[in-house]
Amino acid sequence: MRSYEVYRNIRKGALIWGLPLSFFALLMVSVVASLLVIIFSFSLIVVVLLFLWNGCLFIGLNKMNGKTHLLNFIRVFPKSISNKKDNILNHVEDQYLQV
Repeated sequence: MRSYEVYRNIRKGALIWGLPLSFFALLMVSVVASLLVIIFSFSLIVVVLLFLWNGCLFIGLNKMNGKTHLLNFIRVFPKSISNKKDNILNHVEDQYLQV
């Protein structure tokens, strides 16, 4: 009988084929579009080019997944959540630190 490991890195984000869900969705859209092009074109060259396109896209998305600084956006959520009374100075300091 096959045994399965418990996935303990759930806080790192769900991965499918080593890609986050958004990159995986982009890859699947590309695959479905490629299948539609293959169905309506009967050329071997088109099939090979689309196969290479999807392979390069997969490799590129995996490389982008490893380098998170390429898609570094300003944080939306605060660093910590607290019940302390709000102070305007904290917001000013955070604003200068995010830039």
